[in-house]
Amino acid sequence: MNEALIDSIDAVLPQTQCAQCGYAGCKPYAAAIAAEQADIDQCPPGGDAGIHNLARLLGREYKPLNPAYGREKPRRIAVVLEDLCIGCTLCIQACPVDAIIGAPKQMHTVLTAWCTGCDLCVAPCPVDCIEMRLATGPDAGWSEAQAAAARDRFESRNARLARAASANPLPGYHETAHETAHETAHETAHQTAHQTAHQTAHQTAHQTGPGTARHAEDKRAAIKATIEAAFVRARSRRAASLEPRPLGATKVAGNGSKDHA
Repeated sequence: MNEALIDSIDAVLPQTQCAQCGYAGCKPYAAAIAAEQADIDQCPPGGDAGIHNLARLLGREYKPLNPAYGREKPRRIAVVLEDLCIGCTLCIQACPVDAIIGAPKQMHTVLTAWCTGCDLCVAPCPVDCIEMRLATGPDAGWSEAQAAAARDRFESRNARLARAASANPLPGYHETAHETAHETAHETAHQTAHQTAHQTAHQTAHQTGPGTARHAEDKRAAIKATIEAAFVRARSRRAASLEPRPLGATKVAGNGSKDHA
């Protein structure tokens, strides 16, 4: 395979690593284009300008963005709703460029200058505490330097995951670890809801009496129902993410974002 050609194509792509093209990142998409297994019209983040650049580079005829892969949109960034975050780390695991930081059972946050707007952190969140919002101010642009840095972080992350896979070569290890993370997040969500609501009920009863204690118990039930509903939506998004993509490309989970202007 022509590695120089792949690198030239990859340099034109936006490095969002969003997988909307049907491939697990910009470099795999570049390789597919070089092998004539993918077309130049599959990258919504690159948009019309990106297609023109690819057409010029490859000497191909321009064609508009294929709507089967999405539509071109203004840059958006992920925002963690701090009061809802349970610290499950699933968004950290999903981010292809290590733009989310945090620790288990501690609030997570997004490094907005690093965020590519890929949406891949939204679907795994068991409590729907991540929103995709229109980037403004310094975050509104996406420069070539940022794209290059995102490529470096993406490749570093992949290398790290490959080392982890080599260190744990047992069949099914990573699938089991992934399911364990989801189960842990589910349990953490229920524990958080129980503890928060119980504490609220106890404090309210102590301060104001049994009448408002009943209100606190109702709030506890509402919190539990909210979390259960979030899990139903998350499972629905996960099931939808497994639907086949055009041209036989592999669909990568994500892109189930909630857009906020």
